[in-house]
Amino acid sequence: MYWEDTDAGGVVFYANYLKFFERARSEWLRALGIGQQALREATGAIFIVTETQLRYLSPARLDDELHVTVALQQHGTASLAIAQQAWRGAVGAGTLLAEGTIRIGCVDHASFRPRRIPTEVLSTFA
Repeated sequence: MYWEDTDAGGVVFYANYLKFFERARSEWLRALGIGQQALREATGAIFIVTETQLRYLSPARLDDELHVTVALQQHGTASLAIAQQAWRGAVGAGTLLAEGTIRIGCVDHASFRPRRIPTEVLSTFA
């Protein structure tokens, strides 16, 4: 962790876990071949966060190295529910710091109206 992520006591500010989870989801999608800008340009679809549920278990501190997991819990025609965890140390063997579920919805970039997730994206999760 960096100074910018912590408070005066060297503890990671709680809202920063949402940023860590966002970065991990973006990298997860990219690893699956789903570039978000390319998706928008090709289909007009973008993903937005529609719901978050987080539970904080232990604080991260300055200079901790975190590992963030991403696992698809469920997918519908227009949304994904993604389980995420932040660990200090090895996943499963270190200390679980925070966990949650993030729901992302697919919307039309121009109107922000809900739309179906493009078929080529949904097939990635099958």
